[in-house]
Amino acid sequence: MASLKELRNRIGSVKNTQKITSAMKMVAAAKLRRAQEQAEASRPYAERMDRMLGSLAAADRNTPGGPALLAGTGSEQVQLVVVATADRGLCGAFNSSIVREARRFIDQKLAEGKEVKILCIGRKGRDQLRRAHAKRIVDTLEDVSKPRPSYERADEIGRRMLAMLDNGEFDVATLFYARFKSAISQIVTRQQLIPFAPDEAADEAAEAAPGLVYDYEPEQGEILQQLLPRNLSVQLYRGLLENAASEHGARMSAMDSATRNAGEMIKRLTQVYNRTRQAAITKELIEIISAKEAM
Repeated sequence: MASLKELRNRIGSVKNTQKITSAMKMVAAAKLRRAQEQAEASRPYAERMDRMLGSLAAADRNTPGGPALLAGTGSEQVQLVVVATADRGLCGAFNSSIVREARRFIDQKLAEGKEVKILCIGRKGRDQLRRAHAKRIVDTLEDVSKPRPSYERADEIGRRMLAMLDNGEFDVATLFYARFKSAISQIVTRQQLIPFAPDEAADEAAEAAPGLVYDYEPEQGEILQQLLPRNLSVQLYRGLLENAASEHGARMSAMDSATRNAGEMIKRLTQVYNRTRQAAITKELIEIISAKEAM
């Protein structure tokens, strides 16, 4: 059985840990509100742009000589997997859930005989993926969302992906991130970025009105040439915002659980300490009484 001094030291240590987790919870809660507002504000623009490009691309999807971002390279042999995670831990299963879904996708493509390249956004994704796929990681981008995600950083990543596409380094690019739903719920999302994949709503709208003809100014092909690269950056920016909100929500939830667990541990240790102290006092009293009777 532990001594009273050891129990006091342990209770003090757990109390210090509780103070840290409580402070981290409050910081995450403060950051979550702004990150959630930014993520929710980005959704209408990104979804509307995706829908508009889907309607524009529906007719030109199979047109020879179309933009590479729309038509692709004609092959799906080389897959670029962009895994967006956090640079820090202590946020529950946030990082692990994204990496688990990405690893499942990677294993599936490898089983199909495809070549896979991995671009990691965030250290935690790299640390977990390099255990089994170290040779497939082409680069890791750190501190992308520090202090908060910006369109400029997303645009840099987009331009880098376009340069890799122009150099023939991959055929299909897929992004993995966590879509924010609530502080205790994040949805791991897989989104194909290159070639552009129109969403189901745009496809259904095009099929529902096949006879409609629109005139575009400037030409439809020119619009796609301008908007497709911008849409890539917009979708990356949206993914970074969703990831930031999900990370703060997951960290707030994890630190709340840690704080409550620390409180329960302090309560249990205090009970053990009191019982041990009472037993020591009782033992001393018995020894004093025994000594007096012996005299």
